[in-house]
Amino acid sequence: QVQLVESGGGLAQAGGSLGVSCAATGITGAFYALGWFRQVPGKEREGVACIANGDGATYYSDSVKGRFTISRDIAKNTVYLQMNDLKTDDTAVYYCKFAPVDNEVIACGRGGPYYGTDYWGEGIDVTVSS
Repeated sequence: QVQLVESGGGLAQAGGSLGVSCAATGITGAFYALGWFRQVPGKEREGVACIANGDGATYYSDSVKGRFTISRDIAKNTVYLQMNDLKTDDTAVYYCKFAPVDNEVIACGRGGPYYGTDYWGEGIDVTVSS
């Protein structure tokens, strides 16, 4: 079973930077993607950045494109999200996701269905103050 442990996050001022990381264990095989979603109360969970395992291709939502960067350390099975030029709208609980599909767009919730089980981290708070 895949387990995801997030770290980082916290509080930043608008215009500042924060990073979150996600260490994955229990992954077998290579057909998967990792990513970051976020959620605020009353809204659906939104995929903000995902990275395919096979070729490292990345996807970003329009709301974070140009400001956030997703990266990975294959040896450590860890995925990172560097968040720059933060806005108050970035305030949310951020969740790491394992998706059993080797496509960054589909893993981030844009695209067709796939088979298998998603795994989620417990979530980590990111708060951006004005």
